Amino acid sequence: MGELHDLTALEQGAAVARGEVSPRELADHYLDRAQRHSDGVGAYVTLTPEVAREQADRLAAELRDTGDGAAGARSPLHGVPVPVKDLNLTAGIRTTFGSAAFRDFVPDVDDSVVVRLRDAGTVLLGKTSASELGLPCYTEPDLAPPSRSPWAPDRMAGGSSGGAAAAVAAGLAPVAHGNDGGGSVRIPASCCGLVGLKPARGRVSGGPVRGDVSGLPCEGVLARTVRDAAALLDVMAGPTPGDPHWAPPLPSGESFLGHAGREPGRLRVARFVTPVIGHAAVHDECLTAYDRTTRLLTELGHEVEEIAAPFTAEVVPLFETVWSVLPTLAPVPQGREELLRPLTRWLRERGRSVAASDFALALATLQVLARRAVRAMVEYDAVLTPTLARPPLPVGALRDDDDPAGDFAAQEAFTPWTALWNLTGQPAVSLPLHVTDAGLPVGVMLAGRPAGEAGLLSLAAQMESAAGTVWTTGGGARPACW
Repeated sequence: MGELHDLTALEQGAAVARGEVSPRELADHYLDRAQRHSDGVGAYVTLTPEVAREQADRLAAELRDTGDGAAGARSPLHGVPVPVKDLNLTAGIRTTFGSAAFRDFVPDVDDSVVVRLRDAGTVLLGKTSASELGLPCYTEPDLAPPSRSPWAPDRMAGGSSGGAAAAVAAGLAPVAHGNDGGGSVRIPASCCGLVGLKPARGRVSGGPVRGDVSGLPCEGVLARTVRDAAALLDVMAGPTPGDPHWAPPLPSGESFLGHAGREPGRLRVARFVTPVIGHAAVHDECLTAYDRTTRLLTELGHEVEEIAAPFTAEVVPLFETVWSVLPTLAPVPQGREELLRPLTRWLRERGRSVAASDFALALATLQVLARRAVRAMVEYDAVLTPTLARPPLPVGALRDDDDPAGDFAAQEAFTPWTALWNLTGQPAVSLPLHVTDAGLPVGVMLAGRPAGEAGLLSLAAQMESAAGTVWTTGGGARPACW
């Protein structure tokens, strides 16, 4: 079998169902690795060994009681460890939101996605590191070491799901939960050589506590393979009564994992490379990845067409207005505002200066522009762009506590495409299809039709298979701590 962490998440779930490995063995294996390697890559902010072992033993007992292997499993990921990002509430377990201002906060309720993960038989290893309130696209919190790409530890893992990406890429978790309000799953996926899936708006519940006035954030997935990502989406997907957004469910009997095993047919794929958010000079390696992916799509029989960017620069000040207001909604404990990072304080001050009418107008105008963009792309099955404007940057390259405005502008230049699909609500995935001569991962991004994760995953799996896996599942390359 080799090392347990060499197996994909689905292979681990199958091994549990066959009785070849127990959930407790898996949990202990990953806990041991996390204790030895987490700080080096900035993966976890909190480990939960007691919770993990109790859950693992209970799940093992369920399989013994049924005596029927896979038939007794709650899901294909029964017994598989899955950490939760530290922006999500976990009852009885510290939840810091990546901030020293919340260092001692212990919620008494689970987010809906945490309940779904537990109900599917996954095991909670701990909470992965996040940037403060999920705002920056780098993960360098005050409470934990900076998150680093395991492929090049001097480079950032991205954010805000940087800890989750570092954990999966370093073999400290088989798959991981993340969330994405402007690219926070896809950015770290590109930096860490992973599949990063942002589902469609309303596909996964954001309840029960968090309010969402913008429609931008959603729960997402980080994985080493497309099939693992699809399996975790199956586990997480579904609304909670009262959710403001609902994505239509798959037809009865279908699953996202099933669609990841289907041929997508011949598709029409649009592509554009013009930066939209941020005045970015696109790095040659990102352009190379984009062009090579275009050729791969053509070789697979798909029709690829150049289009104009579906958004223009008019979207930028509107997005900035909304993005600055959102952190003002965080209930920072009284007397702890000064513990927030300079960037967070700057955004909150900027947001407090926005009149309610201006905020409402920005939201309404973004909705109009998003509808227009979706209509402009309606004839295409997918849209291709680079994920990021540059390969992963050195740790600390974007952060500038002395100049928060400059910090924010630099983040926009690094991520000029990811937020577009949060605006439209379409699903999008970053795929690890390129590596530089220096060994740095570079992702490419595909967006699917509205609520079209099924077709997007079919296409992504086809591309993954045709390209050969660049990273941990086939090419022989391993990060140093693997």
